[in-house]
Amino acid sequence: MADAQPEPPSGGPGAGSPAAGGLLDVLGVAAVVLDAEGRISLWSPQAETLFGYPAEEALGQYAATLLVEERDREEVLGLFARVMWGQGAWAGSFPVRHRDGHMVLVEFRNMRLQAANGRLYALGLASEQATLRRVERDLALSLRMVDQSPIGLAVLDTDLRYVLVNPALERINGVPSERHIGHRIADVLPFLDSSAVETGMREVMATGVPVLDHFTTGQISEDSGERAWLVSIYRLEDQAARVIGVAVSVVDVTEQHRTAVSAAHARRRLALIADASVRIGTTLDLDITARELADVAVPEIADIAAVDVLDTMLTGPRPGEDADERAVRFRALAVKAAYRTPAEAAADPVGDVASYRPERLVARCARTARPELVPHVRPEDLPRIARDEAAARLLGEAGVHSYLAVPLIARGQVLGTLDLKRARNPVPFGPDDVLLASELAAHAAVSIDNARWYQRQRHAALALQRHLLPQHPPAAPGLDIAYRYQPAGAADETGGDWFDVIPLTGDRTALVVGDVMGSGINAAATMGQLRATARALGRLGLDPATVLTHLDAATGDLGEAMATCVYAVYDPHSRLCHISTAGHLPPVHLRAGRPPRLLRLPTAVPLGVGGVPFENTAVTLGEGDELVLYTDGLVETRDQDIDTRLLTLTDLLAGPHRPIEETCDLLLSALRRPDTHDDVALLVARALG
Repeated sequence: MADAQPEPPSGGPGAGSPAAGGLLDVLGVAAVVLDAEGRISLWSPQAETLFGYPAEEALGQYAATLLVEERDREEVLGLFARVMWGQGAWAGSFPVRHRDGHMVLVEFRNMRLQAANGRLYALGLASEQATLRRVERDLALSLRMVDQSPIGLAVLDTDLRYVLVNPALERINGVPSERHIGHRIADVLPFLDSSAVETGMREVMATGVPVLDHFTTGQISEDSGERAWLVSIYRLEDQAARVIGVAVSVVDVTEQHRTAVSAAHARRRLALIADASVRIGTTLDLDITARELADVAVPEIADIAAVDVLDTMLTGPRPGEDADERAVRFRALAVKAAYRTPAEAAADPVGDVASYRPERLVARCARTARPELVPHVRPEDLPRIARDEAAARLLGEAGVHSYLAVPLIARGQVLGTLDLKRARNPVPFGPDDVLLASELAAHAAVSIDNARWYQRQRHAALALQRHLLPQHPPAAPGLDIAYRYQPAGAADETGGDWFDVIPLTGDRTALVVGDVMGSGINAAATMGQLRATARALGRLGLDPATVLTHLDAATGDLGEAMATCVYAVYDPHSRLCHISTAGHLPPVHLRAGRPPRLLRLPTAVPLGVGGVPFENTAVTLGEGDELVLYTDGLVETRDQDIDTRLLTLTDLLAGPHRPIEETCDLLLSALRRPDTHDDVALLVARALG
């Protein structure tokens, strides 16, 4: 059995192997056992490395003789005796002679051992002092850096349980180290998404590829708010390259993150306001302007937006109402939702007027001229937000969880409110949203106020114009007459077009169509003056050219006014129609069996130019012939030249014979566009038998 080899120790691959590695291997700790007389009884391989003597040369030798210089032996023997007499262990550094003769400064730990048979031995543990001091310095430096680093540092084992936490990480997490050690991340920070963090740590342990400065956000407690960190993860290995866990460094960048978020919000606010300046107020139409405001607010600020104006801003206060006690009356102008939601049905229908008591939040917003914010809407808040109980239920079904109303203020006056709600957007309204919505509302309110005033002016101009136009032209001998007046389709235009039918002596009838250049109430007033003048001149029995000559002078007296006009006088006895024009588009003559033709009349300048004579042209109107007089708003467009449009006009008139009322409707429906910027006066006369 002398040749039998000892079996390798159990405990897994490499458990007892010399290549296992570790701190002791770095230190090269040598073990030497001496008997009671000081002879070497046991000699480890590390001792051979440290002192240079192989075991066969060292065993049985007196250690003091083999390793210690003669001048130091007495001191060494005294220390050895103290240890063997049981006066305690000894530790210290001592110079030892290496086998090759040079001296090695060695750090010793000596203690007494007692065998089962009662014999005493001395165990000496030794390591080269230079190596030991280097490890001590490295360890002290590491511990000092870990403890005093402003960066949070932690070490977790392979089960991802904390084994080390420095004070900086205690402060970052708000949890003392004793509550970290031995626990998983989820145990220490239950509000953090620990599963994602641990997944990243396991990947680092598996691959060895570190994660460097990974930006992440989260909460460390229920009331901590959002925090931000830069996290780095490194794999830890021992001297034998075995994975023993991960090291984590954490830098708290919450303040920088909040600053960046604030800057991003500021840029978003500026971008939205800049966008609003382009998208809101493109017309002077009140309804369109309100819709533009709602379109900008959704979905950038809210999921649902409503724009309401105070009814008194449009109609004025009602007689007998007490401004301090009456309910606030709103007219709904626009409702916009980012998606289909019951909250749309909860809003006031566009165009409706609703009356609300002062306790409703939108009414209070209008009365106080201050925003109303409910960051977290509770069920008991819904009645103060909705118009009635049914609407409150719809808002609850829609999941409305946050509410904001801001006043629309222009020129120091509250015009209405911008009403905002969030449902799918999980973030509640906050102070930044109040600021953004208020800036948006302030910008839009000016456009809404401009549209409101223009609407009033336009309504006044239209009322004046309709009042000045003939309401029921008289019957004309020998003529069947149809007429239309249609104001501009665009809200920002009100022209000065007019028509007239003037009875004259001898059964004659004057037909007039004119167009004052310009728009608005001034054009309407000028139109009324010219129409009255034309009627007075016509009744004097003057021919068309003479009438236009006097009208030209009258127009010049009005300052910078100018107008085009066509003036025709029809005599049913002679069937002659004398026509004169002042810069106006030519009438169309229709005769059965022939294509419609534009009358070739002498070129003339508009009224108000002065100094240019006008001429008469005679046209015979047979039975059934028609004469179509119109203003340029019927045919002029911005995308087609006038000749093309006049050809379209004659093509439409070339159809089958129809009542002249139908002819008017056909021309308006086929030639007019909804967004036209000019009004139209149309007069159709048919000669009777």
